[in-house]
Amino acid sequence: MSGNRARAGGGRGGGAGGDGVRDGADPRDGADPEEAARQICLRLLTAAPRTRAQLAAALRRRRVPDEVAEGVLGRFAEVGLIDDEAFARAWVESRHHGRGLARRALSAELRQRGVAAEDVHAAVGALAPQDEIATARRLVGRRVAATRGRPLPARVRHLAGVLARKGYPPGLAYQVVREALEQDGALAAGLDLDPGFDLDSGFGPDPGSEQDPGLDLDQVPDPDA
Repeated sequence: MSGNRARAGGGRGGGAGGDGVRDGADPRDGADPEEAARQICLRLLTAAPRTRAQLAAALRRRRVPDEVAEGVLGRFAEVGLIDDEAFARAWVESRHHGRGLARRALSAELRQRGVAAEDVHAAVGALAPQDEIATARRLVGRRVAATRGRPLPARVRHLAGVLARKGYPPGLAYQVVREALEQDGALAAGLDLDPGFDLDSGFGPDPGSEQDPGLDLDQVPDPDA
């Protein structure tokens, strides 16, 4: 289990795209491949936290031989410069509290960054269900007032969509949206929402299921962005 012990918060930088390296040793320029690999990794880790998979991808793009890359990455892991488990824990803490992302969205982000399944499950599993519910309530609560005056179906779709984009499951979204509308006086307490409302739309299967394709969060508009 490996990743990066440096700060793992922040935005979407460090995904599967460019490595952010603009200068330094490069084996294509005749530099020693091992030294070039070390310099590339150090520059990347100085700029932002990275997983082992991200660093490996950066080294491949710079045409560092695979055996050299594996050796350098292994030594970085031995001294704690690469630690995917710590990276995943810090990522979950930062992205949940900073952006309100739910476990499904967090799992997708970590998978996109090459974190192993066991590290993803451990990090996401540390997020308590009650914390996820409280965050969902805050997300919806901040937007209820802005939906007043709109038809009830439109309010439901908007509020459920907020949670869908953050990765919250349909059952939780239904509960939180109903509570918020009851408190706002738009829905009588104890009444169900119109069964015609399809709260499942916009939500995918549970994370880790065979049907789950993984969220491409860079393609989903985020109302908090």
